[in-house]
Amino acid sequence: MIRAILTSFALLLALPAMAEEIGSVSYRFKWIGPNDKIAIEAFDDPDVAGVTCYIARARTGGLKGAFGVAEDPAQASISCQQTGSIDQTKLDKLKSPHEVFSERASLIFKTTQVVRFWDAKRRALVYLTYTDRVIEGSPQNSISVVPVGAK
Repeated sequence: MIRAILTSFALLLALPAMAEEIGSVSYRFKWIGPNDKIAIEAFDDPDVAGVTCYIARARTGGLKGAFGVAEDPAQASISCQQTGSIDQTKLDKLKSPHEVFSERASLIFKTTQVVRFWDAKRRALVYLTYTDRVIEGSPQNSISVVPVGAK
């Protein structure tokens, strides 16, 4: 029992970043419930201070969307920027690839994720967003690159 509690606590500490909604636009009218929309969210890389990523993704509206049981489309776009100073001494120690953001795209089984890669040869942080599903994921993806100055 204690082991299960400690494991759960450790998992909570290792969770990817949480996103903050910046805004959204409607792209499809729904007679009942909220319209379908494209939402823009921002999150800071939890391991690399000074990097912020912006992700745009479709959100399904209607009654299912209002009650949180809709399945969102698998399309997402990402742009990551350097927003502060980056401690370059920590970059070569980064786990690569490493999930830095994850949020559900359906009630169960489907998530939109952002995975960070460290390209040491080119001194660049590469962020990949995609949506996966337990049975069948989607190859649709988007990347963003943050170049890091020379050592």
